[in-house]
Amino acid sequence: MKGAFYGLKLTQVSLILISFVCATVLILAWTKTTFLTSLIPSQSSIMRLNPEIPPYLMDGAVSEKVLEGKNSSKEAERDKVAAVGLSSNESTIKGEHSKVLVTGDGAEIPPDITSEISEKAFGGKKISNESDRDKEEPVILSRTESTIKEEPGRNLATPNKKKEIPPSMIGSESDKLSEAKNNSKPAEKGVVATRSSEQSKSSSTWTEEKGCNYAKGKWVIDDSRPLYSGLGCKQWLSSMWACRLTQRTDFEYEKLRWQPKECRMEEFMGSKFLKRMQDKTLAFIGDSLGRQQFQSLMCMVTGGKERHDVLDVGKEYGLVKSRGSVRPDGWAYRFPSSNTTILYYWSASLCDLEPIDPSNPATNFAMHLDRPPAFLHRFLHKFDVLVLNTGHHWNRGKLNANRWVMYVGGLPNTNRKIASIAGAKNFTVYSIVRWVNSQLPKYPGLKAFFRSISPRHFFHGDWNTGGTCDNTTPLSGGKEVLQDESTDHLASGAVNGTGVKLLDVTALSELRDEGHISRYSIKATPGVQDCLHWCLPGLPDTWNEILFAQL
Repeated sequence: MKGAFYGLKLTQVSLILISFVCATVLILAWTKTTFLTSLIPSQSSIMRLNPEIPPYLMDGAVSEKVLEGKNSSKEAERDKVAAVGLSSNESTIKGEHSKVLVTGDGAEIPPDITSEISEKAFGGKKISNESDRDKEEPVILSRTESTIKEEPGRNLATPNKKKEIPPSMIGSESDKLSEAKNNSKPAEKGVVATRSSEQSKSSSTWTEEKGCNYAKGKWVIDDSRPLYSGLGCKQWLSSMWACRLTQRTDFEYEKLRWQPKECRMEEFMGSKFLKRMQDKTLAFIGDSLGRQQFQSLMCMVTGGKERHDVLDVGKEYGLVKSRGSVRPDGWAYRFPSSNTTILYYWSASLCDLEPIDPSNPATNFAMHLDRPPAFLHRFLHKFDVLVLNTGHHWNRGKLNANRWVMYVGGLPNTNRKIASIAGAKNFTVYSIVRWVNSQLPKYPGLKAFFRSISPRHFFHGDWNTGGTCDNTTPLSGGKEVLQDESTDHLASGAVNGTGVKLLDVTALSELRDEGHISRYSIKATPGVQDCLHWCLPGLPDTWNEILFAQL
C-alpha cells in the first residue's frame, strides 16, 4: 500500500480515498433507493397481466376468459361501476356471461353471478346448494365452502375479509342473525355510504351527524310511554296485533324506550312528523312486518285517535280489494292539513310476480328475482321516502304455497348457486337495492331505506313444531347493543356503497323476545304461538322513531 502511494502528496492521497468512498456509497444507494430502481422495470410488473386485478385473484383463480374480458380503460370502467351503483373506488372484472364485483377493500360481492365463470373466479371451486327447508337456518360458508352450523350463543365469523364468499353464494342470513357476528365491518352507521361523484353533488345528498349509530344503545324504562293507547287506534290497527284486546295482562313492554349511545334521538311527535313530511309521500313496501310498521306509524301520527279528516287515497295507487281477496294489496292515507301521504304495499319477496299463464286460474307465478315489484317501478316517482323489507317469506313452504317459480333474465332460473332459498334471497336483496340505487339520480328528493330483518324468537321448536315465546319479563336477555356493525350482514352488505340507507333494527329487536304476540290472540288458538309479529303499541314504534330521526 505504501508503494502504491509512493511519490504522491498527502492531498492527492486524500482525494483518491474520498473518490473511492463516494463510488462505494453510490453503488449501495442504487440498490436501495426506490426512486433509482424504479427507472428499471421490475420483473414482477412485466409478468403481471393487469395490475388492476387484485393479487389474490391472480393465483389461478381467474380464468383466461375473465382476464381477456377486462376493460383496460379506466374511464370506461368507472362508468360501468357507476351504472351498477358501486362506489368509484370499486373495479369490475367482466367475463362473457357474468360480472365479479370487487370492492376497494378486496371483498368480493357479486350479487348477479349467473354463469360458470363465477366458479372460475373463486378458484374453480363449486359451491353445493343448501338443502331447501321450510325453516331458515343460519349458514355461513367459508372460502373452502365448509358449513358452520349455528349453536346457541355461538358467534360465527369469517377470518379473512378478502376471502368472503359473495352474498349470492352464501347460505341464509337467518331470522336469528344477531347470533352470528361477522368480523368484516360494513360501512359506518349514521353516515350515508359512498355515492358516485355526480350523485353526491345533487340535491338528493343527505347525511347525518357523523358517528351517530342509532342501532347502538340501550333500552330504558320511560313511564311516559306508550305513544298511543293500546285500547284505541282501531281505525288503523288490526285487532290481531292489539294485545290490549287479548287475554294478555302484562304490559311492561309498552314502557320501554330505545336510547342510542352516541347521539340523542329526537322525540317523536305527530305534528313534527307531518310538518317534516309536508307535501311528501312515505311508502312502506314489504311483508307483514312492514305492514306492522305502517300501522304503527299511522297510530303514532294520529296519537291513536280517530281521524275523519284523513283521506283514503288507495285508488290512486290501485290499492283496492279485488274480488275473492281477504284484503287489498295495500293501503294509502293522506293527511289534508299537510298533504302528507303514508302508504303500504304488500310485497313479501320484493320480486316482480307475473302469472305464467294468465288464462289459467291455477297458474304458477314467475318470481323474477332480478326485477323490482311492478308497483314500485310504476309509482317510485311519487315517493319521497321509501322503506323496503323482506326476509321471512323466503322458505320453500311459502314459495310452494304461493306457486312461485324462480325466474332470472325473464327465464326459469338454471343457476344452481341461486336455486336454493338462501341464494335466491341474497340475489334478490342485492338486485332490489342496486335497482333503487340506480334510480336515485333521477329523483333527487328520494330518501331510500332498507330495513334489516326483524328477529324471530321461537324457543323449543319452530312455529309449526311447538315453538314458544312465553317470556313476559322485559330485557331478560340484556338491555344493551354494544357492537358497531349490523348483525344483518345481508342487508348491510347490500346497501354498502350505495345511496340506499340501512334502517338497522335487528340487534335492538333481538333483546325484546317478550314483545311478541305469543300465545295471546282474540281466540287464543291452543298450541300455536306467534313469535314473529309484535304487539302494538310495541317494538315497531321504535323502528319508526329511528326512521323519523333519520329523515
